[in-house]
Amino acid sequence: MARVFVSTVINAPASDVWTRVRDFNGMPKWHPRIRDSRIEDALPSDKIGCIRNFHLQNGDMIREQLLGMSDYDLFYSYSILETPMPLTNYMATLRLTPVTDGDRCFAEWSAEFDCEPDVETDLSNGIATNVFQGGFDALKRHFGG
Repeated sequence: MARVFVSTVINAPASDVWTRVRDFNGMPKWHPRIRDSRIEDALPSDKIGCIRNFHLQNGDMIREQLLGMSDYDLFYSYSILETPMPLTNYMATLRLTPVTDGDRCFAEWSAEFDCEPDVETDLSNGIATNVFQGGFDALKRHFGG
């Protein structure tokens, strides 16, 4: 099983960052690699079990299912249902933790998945750099960091 973990500190209160990322259907508003997104069956975007269907800027389509969310603990977890990437059993969590020194936010994004050994390094690096760090970099720009 492959594991990916990326973390950063964002110069904004965790509650402000959570407001920006909480909407499971809202990635096009903050992540530069996401072109569009919709929640299937017109379900609320915070309903556990809802499925977001989105396109990357390159046109690839991905479907992900919300598995858990907590406004108290500031996290959501999701799985990938369909992707052009050669992986299976993908589960990820985006979590925010307040940093009280300077009213900042510790952000972490992690994933586990299965794949063939010969593509594990490339997949892990691509997810870490393009998805997780790319999203964090966009959030840092938005919040002035």
